[in-house]
Amino acid sequence: MIFDRLKRFSIVLEGAERDGPAAFSPGQAVSGRVVLELAAAARLGALRLRAMGAARVHWTESRSAGSSTAYTQSYSDQVEFLSHRDTLLAPPDNGESTVLQAGRHEFPFTFQLPETLVTSFEGKHGSVRYWVKAKLHRPWATVKKAKREFTVIEPIDINTPALLAPQAGAREKLARAWYCNRGQVSVTAKIDRKGYTPGEVIPIFAEIDNCTSRAVVPKAAIIQTQTFIARGTKKQKRSVVTSITGDSIPAGKREVWHGRALKIPPVGPSILQCRILQVEYSLKVCVDIPGTSKLLLELPLVIGTIPLHPFGSRTSSVSSQYSVNLDWLSTILEQPEAPPEYSAVVSSPEAEQSLAPPCRSELGDILEGPFFAYIQEFRLRPPPLYSEVDPNPPSDSIRPRCMTC
Repeated sequence: MIFDRLKRFSIVLEGAERDGPAAFSPGQAVSGRVVLELAAAARLGALRLRAMGAARVHWTESRSAGSSTAYTQSYSDQVEFLSHRDTLLAPPDNGESTVLQAGRHEFPFTFQLPETLVTSFEGKHGSVRYWVKAKLHRPWATVKKAKREFTVIEPIDINTPALLAPQAGAREKLARAWYCNRGQVSVTAKIDRKGYTPGEVIPIFAEIDNCTSRAVVPKAAIIQTQTFIARGTKKQKRSVVTSITGDSIPAGKREVWHGRALKIPPVGPSILQCRILQVEYSLKVCVDIPGTSKLLLELPLVIGTIPLHPFGSRTSSVSSQYSVNLDWLSTILEQPEAPPEYSAVVSSPEAEQSLAPPCRSELGDILEGPFFAYIQEFRLRPPPLYSEVDPNPPSDSIRPRCMTC
């Protein structure tokens, strides 16, 4: 039996760690090999390979019709992204099987990924998966199978005008309790752009005005929304990725966040181009109001894979093709305070003393810093005026040198 002779049948992908997933980008070539180890010579049929990639969604909902009748409604759909077939070992033309000797045999393969693919994803009601499957056909025996999954990451560059645009919003809510008006709570929030990558910090500029008679607590969080679509019906799952809590705001007071930091943890990128599965992110700023519902303000986010370039390099790539509006910088809630004048910090005697070079006794045997740090008085003085008369004429006691000697 071939079961006794087949020691190993597996798929190895180039660039993957041992028993770990390999990651690829759309349009990239996937290379690997099918490894076959035999303890003794064996007859084999064909060895075929298939690469697949698809998005699948599935969930069920229980419905009732009347007091005694109940049924379960099922929703499912599938979208195929990748389908590649290859024959690595074909049977001879005479219809007989191929004999392989004992030992290790490798069958290399390669195929090209499509230019447009969706990022791999695993959710509660759906997934996006990519895999390679090998089938070994044998005479008078069942088909032996091997499968290896790999990861695809769709590149999302946040260095685009749409994702570099600032996001802002404002909301207000009237707090009521037992039909009594307890005042109003308002929140205004702004972030510098829409696109971020994992590991970045989002500076939040917000103003919370508490005009009620009770203290309120502001919070901020990044929300992930998974949307599954099948048969015209949507199923959503929302979860908190990370959050921060601000200080309690007393009644009648106001609090301002001057770039409150919220760090993005390692999360998967946004999925926006799939027909049946989407992954979206948002920044939610909420205010807990005792005795009534929360005041909520959401700003859209896009989690990308290509981080923000330095401003200099981005100018040549993005700003040369698009005009980015930077007027929003002047509308930040509170302008940074200008630095004080030098004269307001250091008096005139102190300035003169600080500009004068130190004495030799103060320096000691070894200078503590570079020499140019002690010649500031010369750096600030204007150059001497031009004159036809040499201010340092040569002395008569010095005999001029003979150029012919």
